[in-house]
Formats: sequence, C-alpha cells, structure tokens
Amino acid sequence: MSHGFRRVLVKLSGEGLAAPDGYWLDPDTLTRLAIDLAEASRSGCQIAVVIGGGNIIRGARVASAGWIDRPTADSMGMLATIMNALALESAINAQGVTARTLSAVPMPSLCESYARQPALHHLGKRRVVLLAGGTGNPYFTTDTGAVLRAAELGCDAVLKATQVDGVYDSDPKTNPSAVRFETLTHDEALARDLKVMDTAAFALARESRLPIIVGSVHAPSSVAAILAGKAPSTLVSP
Repeated sequence: MSHGFRRVLVKLSGEGLAAPDGYWLDPDTLTRLAIDLAEASRSGCQIAVVIGGGNIIRGARVASAGWIDRPTADSMGMLATIMNALALESAINAQGVTARTLSAVPMPSLCESYARQPALHHLGKRRVVLLAGGTGNPYFTTDTGAVLRAAELGCDAVLKATQVDGVYDSDPKTNPSAVRFETLTHDEALARDLKVMDTAAFALARESRLPIIVGSVHAPSSVAAILAGKAPSTLVSP
C-alpha cells in the first residue's frame, strides 16, 4: 500500500556513495540514486534530501583522534556533505529532473544558501531540494539536521535509508530469526530501545510528531518503491 505522503525528506548515508576500491564516490551508485530520486519526484511526491559526508570524513571520528578539535572537524564534515550534494545535484539534473543544492554553510559561488522560503519555493516547483551543510553548527548529526529540515519544511515524513529494510527486534545481520516491524509508534520504539535514529534526532521527530520511514535503498529496494509501498520498510509514527 502506498504511504501517500505529499512531501518527504530522504536521509541518505554518505558512506553509501563510496566506491568498492575506497574512492569517495562511485559513479554507478550515484547514477542509481539519481534515477531513483528522479522517479520518486516524477511520481508526484515533493522530495528533499539530506546526505551525510561519511564517505569523505566523519567529524566525530576525526575529533576523537585528538589532533583536530570537534568544531573544526564537524565543519570539515559539513563541507563533505556539500561535495556529495553537488555531485548528486548534477546526477539528478542529468536524469531530466531539476535539482537544487541549498547549503546551511553559505557559499553562494557554488550553490544557494539555505533559507526556508526558497526551499519551499523549489519544492513547490517540483524540484528535488538537496539540503547540504548539516544544520550549519557543530555537534549535530545529519540525522538531526534531516529531522530539523523536515519539520521546518512541513514534510509529511522522513525516509531514512539504512543498510537494512526496516526496524527489527534484533540485529538481522547476526540473528536470522530477527523480526521486522511493519509499524511502530514513537513510544514503542523508545520502550523497546530500538535505534531508529540517534537520540537527539529521534527526540525532535517525536516532539514534532513526524513519522519516520526506515528502509533500504539497496537493490531491489528504492526510495520510489518504498514510498509506493512496493518495498519493505517500517513506519514509525506518533
């Protein structure tokens, strides 16, 4: 059954863009994601995207080494998300669907600076909006940035693309008998201590009464298929 959402924010992992040989960007993966997001847009859903930067750098990990302070390391991570967003913007445009990168870190010679009204304008014009630069502040994950932007832009849900096709009662990688939930409430996810998103992001989603769809964009699944109800996922809602 189709979820029937009008406007969705898709949270993608940066690590998912890395090539098998370790290079930060795999052209085949980028093209597949662009085709998928273009299809979701053409289906009538307004699509915003937040993509991480972990294929290039993870600020918290760099900071933990002790030679770069956390705010600087997180700033480097924000720049990585902008690189990924610009690459994805070009790939989506090549599919015949218009995409725009809006960055929370102003760099107007490269892309638009993020503001709510321009982002809403682009969404209303059926453009895929790529929200880069995190929140513009250190110490916040891209999960938190995704939920913040989704709430701010009046999205009907956040679709979090993970390595597995939903939320399970235990780790499906280590437990073959793990059971996937079709639906959960925010309170049930908390009570069961299920790691849907990081704590700050989940708290904001719960407070904003924002549904979270958890699914995989690895073949044979995709953003378009999940939104159409044709691929497995878990809906975590108020």
